Amino acid sequence: MPKPTTPRGRPPVPSPARSPRPGPPHAGKDPRRDGPREEPGREVGKLFRVAGLSAVSALFAHDAARVERLFFEERLKAKTGDFCKAMAAARRPYRMVEADELAKVAGTVLHGGVVALIAPRPVPAFDVEAAKRWAADGQPLLILDGVGNPHNLGAILRTAAFFGLRRVVVSDHPGQALPSESAYRVAEGGFEWVELYRAANLPAVLKRLRESHRVAGTALGRGRAVVTDPAALATGDRPAAVVLGNEEDGLPPATLAACEDILTLPGTGRIQSLNVAATAAILIHALAKPG
Repeated sequence: MPKPTTPRGRPPVPSPARSPRPGPPHAGKDPRRDGPREEPGREVGKLFRVAGLSAVSALFAHDAARVERLFFEERLKAKTGDFCKAMAAARRPYRMVEADELAKVAGTVLHGGVVALIAPRPVPAFDVEAAKRWAADGQPLLILDGVGNPHNLGAILRTAAFFGLRRVVVSDHPGQALPSESAYRVAEGGFEWVELYRAANLPAVLKRLRESHRVAGTALGRGRAVVTDPAALATGDRPAAVVLGNEEDGLPPATLAACEDILTLPGTGRIQSLNVAATAAILIHALAKPG
């Protein structure tokens, strides 16, 4: 039987055998280039890819132990030096690679020159009793019920971190976006500074939350009294808990019914509504306390 050939009639070239991955860098080597080697793209699917210098910097500043592997381009060699030292101390793989290799690791060309691989972190359940303790410190809450675009989720977490909002709650709405690689990329490190919780059966949770927070849902008035100044929600002895809904459909009726107030941001009327991330930015700026 003839040997298989390529379309040009030449015998196929066998793939080179993979060499074992060397251990930690030895003395005299550049740790930014010669750390424990990991082939780009290999076993990436088992870990969570965080791309961009801001997001990766936040990881190392907040919880460096979460970083399992690190890849970066030569142009960021100086800015990633401390990251490499931390990886070497933890005996974890890191490597300087070319841009096309880094794109394979990141799964996108929008990697910003550096990619960290981490194990996904679960989103803890929201505890109403804990929220009562947070309320005693005057801390407001932002609640998302069905915000489905991961880019919007990332933008909201970035804004929350910037203005000092400590906690964001997401519902168990089937369309609700959860932490993802694209959300992390847009958040620019926001996920490391904002605590994210998930609430099951949000309408029931909101009814209980009204004991400690003034709960307002964002929507058009629809016959009910409307609050048009977000800062007005912060008056009294309860901090605000503001609920934002799905980008297309808004808040589900059951969620809206569980809210004490309807909050509407008035505009010119030329455009019916704002993007949910833009709305969240206005609300967070009005409600959050830096620190």
